[in-house]
Amino acid sequence: MKNKCRIRKWQLKDAGSLAAALSNKKVQDNLRDGLPYPYTEKDGGDFISEMLSADENETFAFAITVDDVAVGSIGVFRQGNIHRQTAELGYYIAEKYWGKGIMTEAVKQVCDYVFQKSDIIRIYGEPFAYNTASLRVLEKAGFQYEGTLRNNAVKNGKVLDMKMYAILKEED
Repeated sequence: MKNKCRIRKWQLKDAGSLAAALSNKKVQDNLRDGLPYPYTEKDGGDFISEMLSADENETFAFAITVDDVAVGSIGVFRQGNIHRQTAELGYYIAEKYWGKGIMTEAVKQVCDYVFQKSDIIRIYGEPFAYNTASLRVLEKAGFQYEGTLRNNAVKNGKVLDMKMYAILKEED
């Protein structure tokens, strides 16, 4: 079966499609705060430059592409101190690609990459509890539900629960 998507290193030419994906309130409502809205091509270029200059053993950042067009972002970020072999997964995809299995495929690809190329032993994600699509992505990618983080975030003026999911290197 042909892959639905491919993950690859960011390229500066991806800034426009990144801006298009992130200038959508529905996408941003599922992400952490701090992203500009509307999200401009310059914002995209700045983010891409930052990801390309990041330490490749700490930040594993990729564009999610369909037919070599960036349609989303996925990253795995090493934690510190006693959690130095643990990494947090973050991702989003343009709304028009929701519900097509692309994100599940991208999560599997990035986990395979990180587990093969680093000493990371655990990758976790913490989606908002209401984001059932994101919870399903993690479940379908082999992540285990570990618990609910009650009142763990404030987003758009609401106090929200988050759900903790993780996959271990030996489970991948």
